[in-house]
Amino acid sequence: METTKTGVDVLFVLLGAAMVLAMHAGFAFLEVGTVRKKNQVNALVKIISDFAISTIAYFFVGYSVAYGTSFLVGADVLVGKSGSGFGPQGYDLVKFFFLATFAAAIPAIVSGGIAERAKFNTQLMATAILVGLVYPVFEGMVWGTRFGFQDMMKATFGQPFHDFAGSVVVHAVGGWIGLAAVLMLGARLGRYRQSGKLVAVPPSNIPFLALGAWILSVGWFGFNVMSAQTIADISGLVALNSLMAMVGGIVAALVVGRNDPGFVHNGALAGLVAVCAGSDVMHPIGALATGVVAGAAFVWLFNLCQNKWRLDDVLGVWALHGMCGFMGGIACGIFGQQALGGLGGVSLMSQVVGTVTGAAFGLAGGLVVYGGLKMVFGIRLTDEQEFAGADLSIHQIGAYPEEATTMHDDGLAMSVHAANGPKKVA
Repeated sequence: METTKTGVDVLFVLLGAAMVLAMHAGFAFLEVGTVRKKNQVNALVKIISDFAISTIAYFFVGYSVAYGTSFLVGADVLVGKSGSGFGPQGYDLVKFFFLATFAAAIPAIVSGGIAERAKFNTQLMATAILVGLVYPVFEGMVWGTRFGFQDMMKATFGQPFHDFAGSVVVHAVGGWIGLAAVLMLGARLGRYRQSGKLVAVPPSNIPFLALGAWILSVGWFGFNVMSAQTIADISGLVALNSLMAMVGGIVAALVVGRNDPGFVHNGALAGLVAVCAGSDVMHPIGALATGVVAGAAFVWLFNLCQNKWRLDDVLGVWALHGMCGFMGGIACGIFGQQALGGLGGVSLMSQVVGTVTGAAFGLAGGLVVYGGLKMVFGIRLTDEQEFAGADLSIHQIGAYPEEATTMHDDGLAMSVHAANGPKKVA
């Protein structure tokens, strides 16, 4: 029976890892649908390349920083046969896979903010540093119970900082890192006129944007529910709370965003980001309220950034992940209270301090990483490369090469016709 239980846990976490892995396709298509056609290939290549670099960096460095565990041992040790602390049947290996997909979400989040003007190779360097060194420190503070952070929070406020599925650890940290990257890069060419007036850049493909949002939304139930990491700890409350927050975000974004399809689909994600932290302790009505506030806040903050602050965050990652994750960390301390129908075991002050710490950590880490890379290598494409588009400038092919070929052929035919001149009619 013990062997069967362990095997079920291994399968449970593996399925969760696969669902969160699928979410990276959602990140890719969300970006593809939002950016202009000349940058769609770059969005796809960035997400999959960032995932590869993230996994390698997390395997060799990041996981050890967060949890003090190294994989540089024999395979017999890794599968728990030698009694060295690794779980039997490779449980810790699928746990690594699961957490690696979380870690890889950091550069995937950042990618949306810096789209259309960031250097490709420099971004891969940033990914390696962020996933290998920056993100794992805060992950270890909260989930790895390292560096004395949770002990300090419990001693000071009576409860440790609670972030069940990463509203702060993943999303707020990633969103505030994204803000730093956007500040370091500056706005896209032609995004603002000299007068400061915003120049509209509509999404290139609403169906792709919607597909990305749907993939992310479905995968999110693996992200949240399977954060339990064992079948014995699974809770239907997490699933229902995730659903209620998601639909709350959709309805709020639909109303506040005045039927805008981009806002509606991102509203679902705003609700899901915000509910991660407290999805295991909130009442479903509290989760719904959390989603409603997050969906409305995303629309308001996105417009504020673009129109008032001239902050060219292409996919609104600071508003969506940075601020909705921030609100989710605090909402856990409010709606998780028994007085409001929650399960209790959370402290509002602990949630406030932990959330602010995560946001400050992400912003500081992002400024250091992107500021350093900007000084040494440069992080932005040249004006000529940006004008031509990242697809042709970096990858030498566009998303629709047959259109370019047709245009070339038509242009060639017109040139030949012009050179020969009009034919005389008898």
